Amino acid sequence: MSTEPIDPSPSEIPHSRPVHAAPDRVLVTIGMAAVAAVVLWAWLGEESFDSVSSTSLTWVLNNFGWLFVVAADVFLVLCLVIAFSRFGRIRLGRDDAEPEFGNLAWIAMMFSAGMGIGLMFYGVGEPLTHFLAPPPASGAQPESAAAARTAMEYSFFHWTLTPWAIYGIAGLALAYAGFRKGRGNRLSAAFVPLIGARRAVSWQGRVIDLLAVFATVFGTATSLGLGALQVAEGLDITAGVDATRTSELVIIGALSAAFVVSAFSGLHRGVKWLSTLNIVLAAAVMVFVFLVGPTVYILDTIPASVGGYLQNLLPMATRTGAFSDHAWLGAWTIFYWAWWLSWAPFVGTFIARISHGRSVREFLIGVLLVPSGATVIWFCVMGGTALRLQSTGEADLAGAVADGAEASLFAMLDALPIGSVTSFIAMVLVMTYFVTSADSASLVMGSLTSRGALHPPTLLVVVWGVLMASVAAVLLVVGGLDSLQTATILVALPFVVVMLLLCWSLVRELREDPGAGPARHHALHGLADVVRTMVGDVVTEQGPSRHHRLRRAAKARRESDDDT
Repeated sequence: MSTEPIDPSPSEIPHSRPVHAAPDRVLVTIGMAAVAAVVLWAWLGEESFDSVSSTSLTWVLNNFGWLFVVAADVFLVLCLVIAFSRFGRIRLGRDDAEPEFGNLAWIAMMFSAGMGIGLMFYGVGEPLTHFLAPPPASGAQPESAAAARTAMEYSFFHWTLTPWAIYGIAGLALAYAGFRKGRGNRLSAAFVPLIGARRAVSWQGRVIDLLAVFATVFGTATSLGLGALQVAEGLDITAGVDATRTSELVIIGALSAAFVVSAFSGLHRGVKWLSTLNIVLAAAVMVFVFLVGPTVYILDTIPASVGGYLQNLLPMATRTGAFSDHAWLGAWTIFYWAWWLSWAPFVGTFIARISHGRSVREFLIGVLLVPSGATVIWFCVMGGTALRLQSTGEADLAGAVADGAEASLFAMLDALPIGSVTSFIAMVLVMTYFVTSADSASLVMGSLTSRGALHPPTLLVVVWGVLMASVAAVLLVVGGLDSLQTATILVALPFVVVMLLLCWSLVRELREDPGAGPARHHALHGLADVVRTMVGDVVTEQGPSRHHRLRRAAKARRESDDDT
């Protein structure tokens, strides 16, 4: 008889309140020591660090670019299958559990944690960059109508369904293991169906959690570094403060101090309030640009871009370096997939933490469609306005793109009325996104290293936050944006395998959940039954009839022999 612990039934799981747990000293020590070692290496051995990371990046892109592409497609397809199958009825908690947060707060926290800084950084910069220099595979001429359409389609491709599918799989697995099975809010708990309950809390589980720690640290450090670059650019435009490495480091230090204050206020205060503030400020900026910008062009852009994106989703989602520019793919698509994978433990754990009581279908549809829809509108308003200003000659934004993607947003706002005011608001918005990203990521790091505690020790949360800010600062000093991108891709490579195994573990467990209902009610099972029935009918019509013919022939021969 197996000695593995048996999970309680969903009705027996007491998850009405978050739990506390002591930090896992082994995991904390190894994780912090390894991250600190990388920081010291980058700081003291800049040349060797740059050489090793550049060589490693080239090797990863040449040999494993296809893996990132295939994995991203798997996550998206699996999200849709689970959401619209019988598994969608399963509730993340007890069968009678109610959502812990209201819909508005839930969406605000999920969106702010998921990609707030990134949208501010690339919302104007990416469409404008692709418009001026279209992806090689598109064949579009620079600054043409085809280039504008391609720019919006690739922006949607990189920022809507696929990244949120990656977050959705990670978040669903963690929410299911934590709230439905009562195992705690850590990544290794979701691997119990594959490695068993004992191994999940032994060294095998610690290895999984450690990989999640590394991915979260460097993925979040990339976002914090982007935020520091953009705040520095905003200060240069609005206050005349030169954007230098020193100013970027000062910004990281100041915003990290703000994060510490937010962390001590807790999830229901600091993160919740700042996330709601982020949504309000972002909506205000977007509405302003929509009203004073090319309103009719923006309205035309939304359906045209969405239709083009959906039409070309399959070609874009299956494009590797085999028949296209490998360098472009690595700088954009592969970097994005690696970035989202690096963020998957952080965003997945965080949205799992705030999704107690929701059904699987509600969770996945909300995670996939709500942020994606808001992202589409954001890119069409902000990026579409920039494209229109550049194509009509009302503003020359090419110089801003040459200076870096962080300058594109402020250059576009400066071309509109009261540009100094909106630029200041945008800079404040980036700051608040910085704080909420650091706060949310640190909370997740504390949970991962505290045996899945929903309320990890505040001091541990703060230490992780300071360490992540240090990684961002050092990488910025060493190599700027290129170093941030390189670190993200390298750390994400082993985590791709972890995420694919997570998909397998999740599906195995969902199939056994009684809350999903009988298998015959599932659409895919129904299709299988139809196919099975059709095959059975063919066998019944062909196989037995042939068998009977042979028997009749043999009987006739015997009777003929007897007569003879």
